[in-house]
Amino acid sequence: MMKRIRIAECLQSEVPINECSIAGWVRTKRESKENIFIEINDGSCLANLQVVVGVGDSYFETAQRLHTGASVYIHGSLVASPAQGQKWELKPVVITVFGDADQSYPLQKKRHSFEFLREIAHLRPRTNTMGAIMRIRNQVSYAIHTFFQHKGFLYVHTPIITTSDCEGAGEMFQVTTLDLRNLPVVNGSIDYTQDFFGAKAALTVSGQLEGELLAMASGYIYTFGPTFRAENSNTTRHLSEFWMVEPEMAFATLQDDCSLAEEFLRFVFTWVLEKCKEDMQFFDERIKPGIIKNLELIVSSSFEIVTYTEAIEKLKQSRDSFEFPVHWGMDLQTEHERWLTEKYFKKPIIVIHYPKAIKAFYMKLNDDNNTVRAMDVLVPGVGEIIGGSEREDRYDVLIARMKEMELNPDDYWWYLDIRKFGSAPHAGFGLGFERAIQFITGMQNIRDVIPFPRTPGNARF
Repeated sequence: MMKRIRIAECLQSEVPINECSIAGWVRTKRESKENIFIEINDGSCLANLQVVVGVGDSYFETAQRLHTGASVYIHGSLVASPAQGQKWELKPVVITVFGDADQSYPLQKKRHSFEFLREIAHLRPRTNTMGAIMRIRNQVSYAIHTFFQHKGFLYVHTPIITTSDCEGAGEMFQVTTLDLRNLPVVNGSIDYTQDFFGAKAALTVSGQLEGELLAMASGYIYTFGPTFRAENSNTTRHLSEFWMVEPEMAFATLQDDCSLAEEFLRFVFTWVLEKCKEDMQFFDERIKPGIIKNLELIVSSSFEIVTYTEAIEKLKQSRDSFEFPVHWGMDLQTEHERWLTEKYFKKPIIVIHYPKAIKAFYMKLNDDNNTVRAMDVLVPGVGEIIGGSEREDRYDVLIARMKEMELNPDDYWWYLDIRKFGSAPHAGFGLGFERAIQFITGMQNIRDVIPFPRTPGNARF
């Protein structure tokens, strides 16, 4: 076989190609009296390449037997297409069928519901929507690494298995090699000293704590890896397994954190708008009209910084009726965040200085002893997209915060050590990768922006 090229390259060609080989899967096939028209896609772009087989061609019978879903290799000539709406078509000389598909193939030309496609997650990557999702995930991943690498951040790999709960919520997936039918019990409690790691271990909910340690040696670092939450939430915004982007900066303040988050989002969204035009147009037309305009708004806007107290006052002054009544000390809900970004400021904002009672133990306490140096980036269309803070770098204050939140400081001795040996101000944030993809594409359910979603009661495929 000759070296093949991707369909995206064929469709972008400025000139005909006499010797052209492609490989892909049959999307559709239709027949006329003189020709068979086969649409082929290889996942490299949204559009299909049309292959036209004439009645007298040597591979006419082979083309007749093809069904949607079959995998083929085709060699021929890329020529100008007389059909309206397409520039090129392929005239085959050789057609090789690698894998046939019969009429039971579940992905037919009609539109399928996203709920149905989740039931066949092994095949849904062949759909237009999931194919576009995969290409955008790829480009956003590339943009994230490009941004941090160009800014001198060190890409680090933090543990997936941990004995510490970063969020202090306890909703973690346990990791064990103990025989669940015969657990070792001492004084009424499971004896984890007999477990593989000699302690109770779980899948991590965040790489932040370890990331802070590495930032205290390397200055600027970022993690980009899988995280896990055993939160029994069957909503359109929750997954049990997802990916997190978490940068940490040594010798940095809350203001530095806000500036980095704004620059980061602007870079990623600009990248998507430039690199994924065809796929973004698809989502703008088919999934959520206006998402391109919204991304352009964010890219061109300066992010306004607002204190939590100021945000609460503006919400109280609103004449809108909220499902969750507004009062100081509450955690802002999506309806409040969207009102602030879409109706009041009409652009992205960064809310800072939240009440300590609703934020994690590691966030730096302000001098008022009532708020912490936390920040949430809110954008029109979704609300919160990034959460971060300046980290508490004072040993005694951190100990007190842990005890206040009923955490045992002994379990975090290694985390506390960096507050004893060369402590320094530092800050960071977290971005849920799938939530970012959901926002960019306008998809309604987060389960549809990851190839194989893990949710309560579902770990198939």
